[in-house]
Amino acid sequence: MTDDDGVGRAAGDGNGEVTVRLAVPEMDCPSCAGKVDNSLGRVDGVVDAALQPTTGTATVTYDTGRVDEAGVVDAVEGAGYEVVGDGTGAEGADQPEGVDIAPPTEVWTSPRALKTLAGAVALTIGLLVEFVLAGQNPAVASVFDYPLHLADLLFFGAVVVAGYPVVRGGYYSARNLSLDIDLLMGTAIIAATAIGYVVEAATLAVLFSVAELLEDYAMDRARDSLRELMELSPDEATVRRDGAEMTVPADDVAVGETVVVRPGEKVPLDGTVGEGESAVDESPITGESVPVDKAAGDEVYAGTVNEAGYLEVEVTSTAGDSTLSRVIEMVQGAQEGQTEKEQFVDRFAGYYTPVVVVLAALTALVPPLLIAEPVSVEVAGYAVTFAADWRAWFVRGLTLLVIACPCAFVISTPVSVVSGVTSAAKNGVLVKGGNHLETMGEVDAVALDKTGTLTRGELTVTDVVPAEGADRSRLLRYAASLERRSEHPIAQAVRAHAGDAGVDDRLEPTGFESLTGRGIRANIDGETYYAGKPALFEGLGFELGAHGADAAGSEVTGGSSSSDLRSDGGTPATGAVAGDEPFAGGTLAELEGEGKTVVLVGTEQELLGAIAIADEVRPGSARAVEELQASGVEHVVMLTGDNEGTARAIAGEVGVEEYRADLLPEEKVGAVEELQAKYGEVAMVGDGVNDAPALATADVGVAMGAAGTDTALETADVALMSDDIGKLPYLYALSHTANGVIRQNIWASLGVKALLALGVPLGLVSVAVAVVVGDMGMSLGVTGNAMRLSRIEPDELTEAR
Repeated sequence: MTDDDGVGRAAGDGNGEVTVRLAVPEMDCPSCAGKVDNSLGRVDGVVDAALQPTTGTATVTYDTGRVDEAGVVDAVEGAGYEVVGDGTGAEGADQPEGVDIAPPTEVWTSPRALKTLAGAVALTIGLLVEFVLAGQNPAVASVFDYPLHLADLLFFGAVVVAGYPVVRGGYYSARNLSLDIDLLMGTAIIAATAIGYVVEAATLAVLFSVAELLEDYAMDRARDSLRELMELSPDEATVRRDGAEMTVPADDVAVGETVVVRPGEKVPLDGTVGEGESAVDESPITGESVPVDKAAGDEVYAGTVNEAGYLEVEVTSTAGDSTLSRVIEMVQGAQEGQTEKEQFVDRFAGYYTPVVVVLAALTALVPPLLIAEPVSVEVAGYAVTFAADWRAWFVRGLTLLVIACPCAFVISTPVSVVSGVTSAAKNGVLVKGGNHLETMGEVDAVALDKTGTLTRGELTVTDVVPAEGADRSRLLRYAASLERRSEHPIAQAVRAHAGDAGVDDRLEPTGFESLTGRGIRANIDGETYYAGKPALFEGLGFELGAHGADAAGSEVTGGSSSSDLRSDGGTPATGAVAGDEPFAGGTLAELEGEGKTVVLVGTEQELLGAIAIADEVRPGSARAVEELQASGVEHVVMLTGDNEGTARAIAGEVGVEEYRADLLPEEKVGAVEELQAKYGEVAMVGDGVNDAPALATADVGVAMGAAGTDTALETADVALMSDDIGKLPYLYALSHTANGVIRQNIWASLGVKALLALGVPLGLVSVAVAVVVGDMGMSLGVTGNAMRLSRIEPDELTEAR
């Protein structure tokens, strides 16, 4: 968070180093950042500088023993860019909280806008006097016997007023050895004026200034999407201290304090509900529009909105460490790493600009020297005459200087990345870098973990099947009593179901023993009872028939499409005995075929029945897989540590044609590498904790349900803030669309500039056309095209597909 002077400060590391964050609104393009970087690089004591033109901020680390904060600010302003605020203050203050972004600027009422307007008025009147009202253009002065008419003075005035900011920027560019648009345009304006081409100089000064203002406006609108994220969390909180409520800055609330959130108010900080019940709109964090019911013990997040009830929340993190703050910080950090396309563009621009500048100089100087007599040629049906006209060739050289600026294609990728990443964050998807956004849109395969991703990750009892002649209540009673000593997820599911069914489980087991890989046993009322796999009871002598026990042989459950309770047994007190057929034909096979884990309960002589447990498939899993495939992902693969039977059942239910079963966490890494070798780039989707090695191995690691989960936020490349797997097709479609927008911007800007460059020597492109189309037009075009991404909603992408 910045101070009131626009400067955020961070404490040093004990070695005299301090980090200062500066708001530099006018630094809005890579070449601008390059000038600032060069200027800071010459300051003794500056250790590191992170410049972000898309947010208009500069984060500088410096050694207080060699330079102070004022010196850092002077260096930034020495590059020609104003630091908002005075840039001074005590160093070593508290760690800045939140994320800085340049404040909004009043582009159309700024001093530059007023100067541009004055220059445009002077230019317009001058053109009228020069070409329309020729008789009203008297000579008003002379210089070296050269008469100066009224129109000439108007043109000169336009050059001075509108051209001053351009020439000033060019001066700072030259001082910082930066061959950028300001230096090129400033040089062109001065050269044209010096040899008396004031009409061209005035036109160039005014049109370029208008172009710069339009680009400033477009960049400021692009920054709005980030400002909207930052404004989600309230600045103040109502906190209860010493029995009284008081309103204080959210930054001043400590962990453990209680804040009061009334209906319609935003939750100011992350915390746990201590008292009250309400529905909370969590869309700022998760992107889910449906409010979530909250009661005592539930987590709430800063920036979410309390819909109706009264809540008292015990704060669990400070304002700067909230989930929303980390999301915003990571969204801004996503701009720091360059994508492959950005690297290509920067390399290209490094050659493009010097080459075109040389061509501009050759165009202005060489043709008049080589052409002795006028030469006419036909180009595309038009007669083009080449003559030794110094004025014409000089203007063409100026025109090429305008085209030499690579701004349009240099900003084409960064502004697209910011727009796409911000759009994703608003919809509950945190993309931690433009490179991840780019890669996600080009993956050839998506690997999905089963438990917690395709399924809910919570075991529930789906079927209770008493053996022939057994009692359902007795089955549940003994099962729950046996499982009282076990902490296995299956045991917890059985106990929870028995409790919901009102079954008494107060039988006290003794001599509890875990039978590794098979089940458990314990003594109840002097008799040994067992609970475990069908194979355990087959070993005790029970005939279970064909049931596929081998395929189901894991206590880690799969999922199912069935949630019907089978309770078709009778009510006799005794069950099946060893040697009998305890279940109706095919019952166990049917349960296991549905991907359920079957637990049998009984003694060595009597089988009470079977309980089926499953991890329920998420309602949106099948649709998400279908949409991924329809969006162009050719290979969707499921990876699971569960058994073959469960994996096959879940894969069939959600529509996945390829799966890998019985995988340990380290084996999932090998599976991902195998998919990469087989298909190409792979995205891995998991829970961000158990699947961390596989997520790290994949080209893109996507973590599910990352809201409030530090591990997932830190380890994954992309985090789905909610447990909605339906966000996955949106993520792929957004990334794919963003890649298309970036390609459109790069090749459109390069193509237009190439066509204009070819037309300049032929006299087909004027200075005005070069500025309006090649510079201003393309810069606005790529920015506007990129901003489309910030307005995309998940439903729009689904409908578009």
